[in-house]
Amino acid sequence: MLLAIDTSTGTSVAVVDRDGASGELRCLAETGTDDTMRHAEVIGDFIREALAGAGIDRDRLSGVAAGMGPGPFTGLRVGIAAAHAFALGIDRPFVPVVSHDAIAWSRYRAGETRSLQVVTDARRREFAVSEYDGLDDDGLPVRVLGPGLAPRDEVPVARGIRFDATIVSAGAIGMLAELAFAAGRLPLAADAPLYLRAPDVTPSAGKRVLQ
Repeated sequence: MLLAIDTSTGTSVAVVDRDGASGELRCLAETGTDDTMRHAEVIGDFIREALAGAGIDRDRLSGVAAGMGPGPFTGLRVGIAAAHAFALGIDRPFVPVVSHDAIAWSRYRAGETRSLQVVTDARRREFAVSEYDGLDDDGLPVRVLGPGLAPRDEVPVARGIRFDATIVSAGAIGMLAELAFAAGRLPLAADAPLYLRAPDVTPSAGKRVLQ
């Protein structure tokens, strides 16, 4: 059973489980908002709501999964930091997942059969773009391109269907992590945020001190 968090677009928190006998994936509870400005304000309440909605205590969790982006620096780091802190607090593994992979997996699970281009808003008049070619034998999405940045009016023409996502489902993040664990395919991603660009604010080089 996993707690899952994503703040690469809006904020989403979920609790998911995979039945060991049947292999059934279930999202026990999920809450979120597509507001891209209030990640830090809502993340704590959403974690509490998801755990309460699933009716479980945090000690029953086997790990914490987090969407690693792509996403803007400020919002994305809130979810990753919260997931790392929660995993450390309960002494469970941290499981990184590429957020676009979760979107693609969710679409293919819902019945999409064509090549898929996943697009999310990267701000500054740019989109984050990844392309996929179905699911592999383990049911995991096959990413063939990206993630990368493209100006909003210069996104490459999709080979199949383009899907613009306004929020990444933490339920999909968690279920994809559960599926990868069952297939022996963890880690799915590196434990490094996919910011795609430098933060807006950088540390000052400091002033030279004259003696």
